[in-house]
Amino acid sequence: MHRWRRRLRGALGMGLLWSVAWLAAGLVMLVIVGFGAADVPFPLFWALLGFLGGVAFSAILGVAEGRRRFDEMSLPRFAAWGGAGGLVLAAGLSAVVGPAMFPLLGVIFALAGGGCASGTLALARMAEEPAAPATGPDAATGRAPGP
Repeated sequence: MHRWRRRLRGALGMGLLWSVAWLAAGLVMLVIVGFGAADVPFPLFWALLGFLGGVAFSAILGVAEGRRRFDEMSLPRFAAWGGAGGLVLAAGLSAVVGPAMFPLLGVIFALAGGGCASGTLALARMAEEPAAPATGPDAATGRAPGP
């Protein structure tokens, strides 16, 4: 039970992280097309799509990579799984708006998913890196670092 709760928390966190990035894309789109162009504000709609894409990516990653840690995965492979999550999202949205939109949505969402996955892995690797000690003796020599 604990494992499923941890995976669910990770999927929700991934969805929230992606929704922030996709919200930014929606803000750019809002500035380009104007405020009255859609019934639903673009940033909110894109944030929802980002959340769903992040959750889809997390599910695909959990099935495909299993118990591998982030430091054991390559960036291109991680980006490919992000692109696959984008394609799953595009397929789901195309089922609602019509299958003729899948080629366009597939390309856009696969690229956005790959980019978000790459950014996610970069952030995860930055968080895992131990910080260098600012002061104190050098571990190799036992002496304080000096000029």
